[in-house]
Amino acid sequence: MIRAATTSVEDTRALAAEVAGLAAPGDLIVLAGDLGTGKTAFAQGFAKGLGVEEAVTSPAFILVRSYEGRLPLVHLDVYRLETMQELVDLGIAELLDDGAVTLIEWGDAVAPGLPADFLEVRLEAKEGADDRLLSIRTVGPGWPPRARALKEAVAKWSI
Repeated sequence: MIRAATTSVEDTRALAAEVAGLAAPGDLIVLAGDLGTGKTAFAQGFAKGLGVEEAVTSPAFILVRSYEGRLPLVHLDVYRLETMQELVDLGIAELLDDGAVTLIEWGDAVAPGLPADFLEVRLEAKEGADDRLLSIRTVGPGWPPRARALKEAVAKWSI
């Protein structure tokens, strides 16, 4: 597990952009954390790191947004889902099979319905208004081969 700390929204976005530099087609990124801990800010930085030029906003009410960049990005927010069946109804299997990078806010809530291969980024608020603690862990076979590069990418923020 990698532990990192950011001190501003822009800092969180910058860290996420570095992580996006390692993304490959089919990757799944699970964002976890309480309300207001920076999941959408992370998504914005990640999208920027993929070369997405349009504004990235939370898909909280429409559930899914898609963006074009170096790799296609599918951004989900599953906060409002009440059952695992709703995840299936969203077509999660198809979304994950299209070669895009999929980023899921509140993904830990639906982890049992996800493939067992993802990068989890857990965000926590700290003392300062914009201070965040990030815990980054690999799950499954896809990210461990990139673990060293991941550590190097976020070394500036490592604690």
